[in-house]
Amino acid sequence: MKTKWKFSPYLYILPAFFLLFAFRMIPIVMSFVISFFDWSIKGTGKFIGLENYAKMLSDDVFWQSLSNTFWLVIIVVPASIVFSLLFAVLLNQIKKLSGFFRTIYFLPFVTSLVAVSIVWKIIFNEQTGLANTFLGWFGIEAQKWLAEPTGIFNLILAPLGIELPGMLGGPSQALFAILIMTVWKGLGYNTIIYLAGLQNIPRVYYEAAEIDGAGKFKQFWKITLPLVSPTTFYVLIMTTITTFQAFSQVYLMTDKGGPLNTTKLIVYYIYEKGFDTLEMGYASAVALFLFVVILSLTVLQKRLEKHVNY
Repeated sequence: MKTKWKFSPYLYILPAFFLLFAFRMIPIVMSFVISFFDWSIKGTGKFIGLENYAKMLSDDVFWQSLSNTFWLVIIVVPASIVFSLLFAVLLNQIKKLSGFFRTIYFLPFVTSLVAVSIVWKIIFNEQTGLANTFLGWFGIEAQKWLAEPTGIFNLILAPLGIELPGMLGGPSQALFAILIMTVWKGLGYNTIIYLAGLQNIPRVYYEAAEIDGAGKFKQFWKITLPLVSPTTFYVLIMTTITTFQAFSQVYLMTDKGGPLNTTKLIVYYIYEKGFDTLEMGYASAVALFLFVVILSLTVLQKRLEKHVNY
């Protein structure tokens, strides 16, 4: 029997499709087109071909912002995975008040990023912040935190008289402070995701391992890690994408990209070029470059899916 085509379901999805088309697809296409123009926010400009891309590749500030962003991603993504899994394992052991503790861990994620950024800026205040108060308890001198451009590895190795050149010195202490806040902000969401993955592992696997004499560490390594690999794969991809798009914490916690531009991330750089210097064509070219980077990394990460145990 031939199925009759129904028109009414399409009417229900039409509003959502219109919003996506108007506020997602059209801006993406326009950004691609604008990247080939000398385009100001005040009006259209002339076609200049690949000049914006050539300018981008020769811009030292662009490369510095990209380097800062990669440092953020390289540290935040592994730290988020490790700490989220650790806290999820601990929460999974709690029987009483489990809902209360899950809520406490999830609260930072649902709290406004603007509010969180302002609170952490106060925490890292050089004179009155809690971070320096905490370090003072251990006899460590107060740090400049958000005003320090020196690489964190160089600061750690300074007492040994060792100074690493260039990027090997690590992210600046100012960027490291933002890094700590970024990991903390996303910890609750990833922890709950991991917790859901842990609770889907059948208990019989652990019981069989205990009968065979496997200890807790071996159970974690041989059972837990392989069986939460789908969750790890999801957290890896999503955390990478969201970290590349970090903006608000830089805008609110440091001034104009921080000391010596050491906290200027790529999205902040796009905002600065588009809305401060009104170079919309150039900003669109950088945005397209960022899109290609994120897409390429996502495709590479998808190749890891063959190691995922579904």
